[in-house]
Order: sequence, then C-alpha cells, then structure tokens
Amino acid sequence: MSTRDYYEVLGVSRSASDQEIKKSFRKIARELHPDVNGHDPEAEDKFKEAAEAYEVLSDEKQRQTYDQYGQDGLRSGGFSSQAQGFGSIDDLFSAFFGGGGGGGGGFGRRGPAPGADVGVGIEIGLEGVLEGVSKDVEFDVVATCEHCHGNGAEPGTPIHTCEKCDGAGELRSVANTAFGQMVRAVPCDVCHGEGKVPETPCGVCTGLGRSHTSKTLKVDVPAGIESGQRIRISGAGHAGEPGAPSGDLYVEVAVAERENMIRDGKDLITVIPVDATRAMSGDSVEVETLEGEDEIEIPAGTQPGAETALKGKGLPQLGTSKRRGNHRFVFNVVIPANLSEQQLKFVDDLDGTLTEENRRPKESGLFGRFRRSRA
Repeated sequence: MSTRDYYEVLGVSRSASDQEIKKSFRKIARELHPDVNGHDPEAEDKFKEAAEAYEVLSDEKQRQTYDQYGQDGLRSGGFSSQAQGFGSIDDLFSAFFGGGGGGGGGFGRRGPAPGADVGVGIEIGLEGVLEGVSKDVEFDVVATCEHCHGNGAEPGTPIHTCEKCDGAGELRSVANTAFGQMVRAVPCDVCHGEGKVPETPCGVCTGLGRSHTSKTLKVDVPAGIESGQRIRISGAGHAGEPGAPSGDLYVEVAVAERENMIRDGKDLITVIPVDATRAMSGDSVEVETLEGEDEIEIPAGTQPGAETALKGKGLPQLGTSKRRGNHRFVFNVVIPANLSEQQLKFVDDLDGTLTEENRRPKESGLFGRFRRSRA
C-alpha cells in the first residue's frame, strides 16, 4: 500500500468529482505507458501507486473511509486492491502494459524484450592517454546459445507450433477497467511468446535459446580519454529475446595516477624542488616526461611557484590526437636549514649587498599569480 496521500498521487483536490478523478488517472496512465515513458525504470511502480489511489477514490464507500480515517481505516476495513471490477492492480497494470488493444483503446503489445546493457571497468596509464591503447576486456554475458543457435531445440530435432496459443505467442482475455473493456494479452506460458515449442529442448540452454558465458573483447581506447568516460560497443551486451536486439557494452575508463605528474585537462604538471642557491643563480635540470628524459632551464632569480613549460609535451585532446597540451613544471624553491655559523655569515654578507631591486619578487612567482587572480 502506498504511503503517499492518494489525492496527491492523482494530483486532484479532496473535493474533486468522480469525473475529475477518473480523468486524472487516465492522463497519468497514458503518461506512464512504456511507448511514451520507456526510459523511466520506476514507471511500473508509479502506475501501481496511481491505480491504487484510483481504486480507493473512485469507490464511494472506500473514499469516505479514507477521508475520515486515512489508510489505517482502509487496512482495518479489509482493503484488498480490488475495486471497480477490474481485478487486482497487477491485472490493471497488465491491461495497460502487457497486452493488445481492445474496446477501451489498448496500447499494443510491447514485443520481445531487448537485451540488457553490460558495464565493465578498465584502468590505463597516462601513456595510454597519450597514444591510445587496446585492452582485452573480460565480462560475463547472456548470449545466444551456440549449441542450438538460439532456437531452443536440440540440433536435429523438430520444432512444433504451440498448441496452447496456436502459434500466436500470446494468450488474450478481456478485462473491465476504468476505460471500459480492454483486451489483455500476456505471453503464452508454454512457448513463452515464441509460438513454437521444441520437441526436444536444447541440452545446453534447456530450450531458452540463450545461456550464460564469458566473453573477451579487444577494446580500443582513444588517445585523450579522461577518467570516468565510457566507451560504448553496440550489440555486445546481453542477448535479447528472439527477434529483439542485444544490449550494449559500456567500458568505463579509469586513468591511473602517476607519481610526480598531475593531469590538468590537456596539460601535465610536475613540481620540481630547486635549491635556493640554484634558484638565485640559475641552472638547468633533467626532467621526466611521458616520452622520456628532457631538460628545462631554471632562470636566475626564480621565485617559489614560478613555472616553465615544454610546449606540446602534454596530452592530446580527445578526437584530435595532433593537438597536445603542455607539460608544465612548477618550481618549489627549497630554503636550506641548519646552517653553520660560517654559512650564516655568508648569508649576512650577501644580504648586505642586496638592493631594493634585488629584493622585489618577480611577477612569475606565487605573489604575481595571486595579484593576477585578484585582478
């Protein structure tokens, strides 16, 4: 039993007439039909909730009980979800969602169900992002039975027309609903909607035409992909019912972190520790890139947080492998500690020779970036 207020479920006021309640329910039922709202996995539950509300509010006695005592009164009064002569809520749902049209305006048979999607995850390194990479992906899937090729019969044995449904694949009955009479069609419980029955069911899939198996596919991961993005392989998911398409395979990519390299879109960032003396006088240093060792210059007077870059040594943009970002190197100037008396004297001597111009930090450092960010 729903816990929501029935008037709220149907979107009507407590003083609504029987005609308003019926009209609102019909509108909700049409909105929840799978041909219109197949993307909503909660459509069935929403429909049953609306049907439950309609059953109560369209019945004069049950509506009076509900208005006076709420759902507790319905429970104590033996509410059974069978009002207005159309059976249970499940029957009403089947009349809308499971069967063909009738005198009240049916919605049609949905046909064989397509296969479900499959999701797997893989991990690649930054080198894979740089150049693209192929990865073998293993996953479990429901596939067409290879032994019987999907027809459900042991090879070499006959397949007969189903006697219960005469090959129609469905059984029909008439249900009385708020819309009048509707023809309710459900899949035949003998042939399961196929219209045919194997004389000797397949010994591998027991006549289902599908079986569980493990698959391995080679997946091409394009250069420039980012962590969390997915690759869709159409038709590689679970096999659908006969006559329906298979689902898709979704491969979610995770890019592994690499020590001393941080990804920032197309750019790579590496923090380089630099001794204070080298920062003052300038130097060069070997650095690691995705393509091996390279060399960068440390300009004289380098400030903490200053950076330089190797142009075009970053990562490509997805879909444009020739347009690469930069590999940026941020200088972390390391101040020496535990100086001896002689070293401290050298520092004092140096300090005495510095001018105001020497002491002014360059705009390329942390101070300069802070000022630009505030502008």
